Amino acid sequence: MTGKTKVGKGVVVLTVAGLLGTAWTTAAEAAPPRGSELRKSLDALVSKEKFPAALASVTDRGRTTSLVAGSSRIDRQVPVPRDGSVRAGSNTKTFTAVAVLQLVAEGKVELDAPIEKYLPGLVRGEGIDATKITVRQLLQHTSGLPDYTEHLGVEEFEKIRHRFFQPHDLLAAALAHPAKFAPGTKWAYSNTGYLLAGMVIEKVTGRPVQEQITERVIRKAGLEHTYWPQVGDQTIQGRHPQGYAIGSAITGKVVDATELDPSWGGAAGQLISTPSDLAEFFRILLDGKLLAPRQLAEMRKTVDAPLFPGSRYGLGLMSNPLSCGGVYWGHGGDIHGFETRGGATEDGRTVGLAVTAMPGTFGDAERGSAAVMATVDTAFCK
Repeated sequence: MTGKTKVGKGVVVLTVAGLLGTAWTTAAEAAPPRGSELRKSLDALVSKEKFPAALASVTDRGRTTSLVAGSSRIDRQVPVPRDGSVRAGSNTKTFTAVAVLQLVAEGKVELDAPIEKYLPGLVRGEGIDATKITVRQLLQHTSGLPDYTEHLGVEEFEKIRHRFFQPHDLLAAALAHPAKFAPGTKWAYSNTGYLLAGMVIEKVTGRPVQEQITERVIRKAGLEHTYWPQVGDQTIQGRHPQGYAIGSAITGKVVDATELDPSWGGAAGQLISTPSDLAEFFRILLDGKLLAPRQLAEMRKTVDAPLFPGSRYGLGLMSNPLSCGGVYWGHGGDIHGFETRGGATEDGRTVGLAVTAMPGTFGDAERGSAAVMATVDTAFCK
């Protein structure tokens, strides 16, 4: 799968469908015009799509609004903390890509060099040749590498939730399977590419990837509530809602997934953040405050991403169409207990949205996913 939103003094709490409803505050005297529609959309995520809670942060024309809906717990009504901390999942990939592109600007990494140059002898397997896979292909999901998450048994959450994984364990899980296609010939989402991108960062800097992302990206962007959990930390620091997941695909039982070992996410999905921090991160990125113009331009060179209809994928950055015209740039993340979506537009509008379960945990997965994306569109457009 991030400073804190500055808000005013007003707080309104509504009760909807027996749950704690939408609470909102804003830095302006009144909510932006789209506030009412967004509140309805958040309430619908809870009442219709059965997500336990939804959190949103929206900034437009200098005004920031923070909204929540639902309850922090499913066993009793507990207020949802506005702009609470959540697991950011694959939004981590954008942070990793930024760190790699900074190293490109420093002349320490070449985008179109084979990964064998940086990780000699490490990446070998059936149909897998590290001399033909480039750093760019790792970041753009065009490497053809098998996705390690498909071979860890993550669908049996209770079996892996407290297990610590070393990066080489994850890589071995991927390389035990054949390549999906020849590098550069197709697009397929693969967390393995970002696992290796993290290894490239460590190899060329001689420092841990979590330190490099913290220093180069999180602190440079001034994100006060985004962090990489330390080894062994299974908690979420700061105010946060509970997250829920299906503990076993066999039983279908829903469990509290707030505490877990996120090591299997690594450079592909380990970060913890808040909706406002994630939204602000993408604005700062688009404003050119993290990358030189040449590297930002490379990041925004996109290809079609069939997994996400209408969206296109750059180097750890996605463009997503808006119903009101244009696109927003962001990423998104899914990890047990949380789904996050949002980003920023060229004119500075930002949206950060989180729900406290992945689609399909409580309701229909396809419908829930579409509702989350529609809520992001509402936040940007209405």
